[in-house]
Amino acid sequence: MIHVVFQEADIKVLGKAIEMDESLAGEIMIIRDDFAVGPITNIYETEGYQSRRDWWKELLEFSPYTGSLDIVDDKLAAHQIKEKLDAGEALWIWMAQNQHDVCGYYWLMSQLKDYQGKVYVLYLNNLPFINDKGGIFYPAALHEIQPKEFLKAKKLARLITLSEFEIDPDEWKRLCNDNAMVRLLEGGKKIIGKDISHYDNDILSAITNEPQKLTRILNTLFSKMKVKTGDVFLVWRIRKLVEEEKLECTGDWNKGWKEVEVKKKAAVDVAISE
Repeated sequence: MIHVVFQEADIKVLGKAIEMDESLAGEIMIIRDDFAVGPITNIYETEGYQSRRDWWKELLEFSPYTGSLDIVDDKLAAHQIKEKLDAGEALWIWMAQNQHDVCGYYWLMSQLKDYQGKVYVLYLNNLPFINDKGGIFYPAALHEIQPKEFLKAKKLARLITLSEFEIDPDEWKRLCNDNAMVRLLEGGKKIIGKDISHYDNDILSAITNEPQKLTRILNTLFSKMKVKTGDVFLVWRIRKLVEEEKLECTGDWNKGWKEVEVKKKAAVDVAISE
């Protein structure tokens, strides 16, 4: 059995669940790219793949993750998954109710049409779980779930149907052709495209007239945003808003995020649209 997740933090919690239940025993693999943002036109072709890598290279500049582009090789991961399926293993794709996981699912399963009957999905969509305080909650990410709760979740594993193998790749192809730079989960597995500036209002709401450390702004954003995206993407949008003279920043970007402070543009009333 192979398990696939789409967020780094999911590996640890799923690994603990596997330790509790040997029937789940299997290798955990990860698809690391966040296909919910950025260009995806011709994503499976060399030109489209390179365009996306170039885009990420721009975003990762000055970030704490500048070396991560070299270790993200989802094409290789997909190839290895196919090899394991050819060897007779079954694949369980785990995803929670967020655009990151669902877009990753679309990207992966669209390459697995030859393995219908071997690929299972566990979509924890709008399902209640028990948190560490005994309360009921609806997780937006797998790593929010206690490991012991995964033992109940495993009962949700089901084969991806022949119909889904026909319909879902068409839906992903539509999204690739639309090539919106931001993609959101509307419900179920429905992904809708949004403009590159979609999260700008959240950013502007978190920034004051007084300088704040960039890291503090990110903490504020993640505590208040209803629909979250990655810190690298948010910082890139902050840099763009500085270029558009809606924000001001001080500090040396070359020394990293911790050295940068951001505030609203002086003497400019930055309107936040509805």
